[in-house]
Amino acid sequence: MFKKLKTLLFSFLVLVSVGNMAHARTLDEIIKSGTLRVGILPNSPPQSSIGASNQLEGFDVDVANKLAASLGVKVDFVMTEIAQRVPFLVADRIDICLGGLTRTVERAKSISYTVPLHTESMGVLTTNKVNISNWKELNDEKYTLVLIRGVWTADFLKQNLPKAKILYVDTMADTIRALAQGRADALVENIEFYVPFTKNYPNVQWKVLPDALNTSYDAVGLAQNNYALRDVLNVALYDMHTSGFVNQTWEKWFKAPMLVKVVPSPYF
Repeated sequence: MFKKLKTLLFSFLVLVSVGNMAHARTLDEIIKSGTLRVGILPNSPPQSSIGASNQLEGFDVDVANKLAASLGVKVDFVMTEIAQRVPFLVADRIDICLGGLTRTVERAKSISYTVPLHTESMGVLTTNKVNISNWKELNDEKYTLVLIRGVWTADFLKQNLPKAKILYVDTMADTIRALAQGRADALVENIEFYVPFTKNYPNVQWKVLPDALNTSYDAVGLAQNNYALRDVLNVALYDMHTSGFVNQTWEKWFKAPMLVKVVPSPYF
């Protein structure tokens, strides 16, 4: 009896879940409306944030405007926190989502992706005071690595650089301050998001090691089975990559080249 009730309950939950999945706007509906609803992070510079002029600015903002122009529509920005990105797509509250949306198998069960927009690369940020050429040289008790509390990188460091000391801080700005002040020797992280903070310390000779430890690919997220919209966005992204727009815009906002550039392909 209990097993039968469990089966009925599971079936009910599946039906409720399916019922809650909204119909995503098609490409034709988006063009007809004249707007593309873009999910974007409200406070994640230099990807996107409210600037000095009280307007949204950043890499994702420029990309969104370019994509919308390719469709012949305007952008309607929708503020989405990190945890809201996939649910907003599933509920049809947005048409596409930016915000460093890394492609994962788990997310791909709920949403669809375009071809890659950019990469996230784990690398090493240090200064000219640290004489190393390879990240593995940091596995030494004489080095102190700085890290934000609670990030997944802590496990990576414990497994791969167990001899190094760890200085835990609270924010990205704190990590760069610790390096500038000499309280830490290096940062091992997705450093593209940290490099912009180095501009606050122009007298420090910053150094990024050339090799990436790990690279993830971030794409534009959209609802599953929205094939026409995905295909048009893929064509637009190919043009944006081959014209140099993506890499130039990345350097504009991140103040450094993408550590691992996306190689555009005409096939998708």
